[in-house]
Amino acid sequence: MSATKTKLAPAHTLSRRGEGPNPIDIHVGARLRLRRTLLGLSQEKLGEAVGITFQQLQKYERGSNRISASRLYNLSQVLGVPVSYFFDDMPSPDSVETESLVALPPSETDEFESMARRETLELVRAYYRIEDPSVRKRTFDLLKALGGDKLALLED
Repeated sequence: MSATKTKLAPAHTLSRRGEGPNPIDIHVGARLRLRRTLLGLSQEKLGEAVGITFQQLQKYERGSNRISASRLYNLSQVLGVPVSYFFDDMPSPDSVETESLVALPPSETDEFESMARRETLELVRAYYRIEDPSVRKRTFDLLKALGGDKLALLED
């Protein structure tokens, strides 16, 4: 009986000591920070909910410490998302080189970071507190026009 060797796919996502955080850990941490911020939770509150310090949570969010499977499961339960949420929007290793996992195209990175800013969250929350639908629509149109959306100006 001859033993056939199975060729394994290359481990594009592995980082070695001294090379910095793994790109996947950075992505998972960024998704963790995004969800926490969208829910309006502080690092301290989320840390307390899962039994860790806010410093440990900071390390997870930066990707400098890896999140274990059980901890990721606990975080998903507290944040109300499936575990797969943390891996959403992650480029596949086949389509992107490992180095570019860290440096996403500027438009994608900027959009991702702007959604996590406190200012953006406060703006969205204030927008949805506007009870009159026509006022909310006009506010939306105004913001689009101020942001340079030429179509918003033509629709009037």
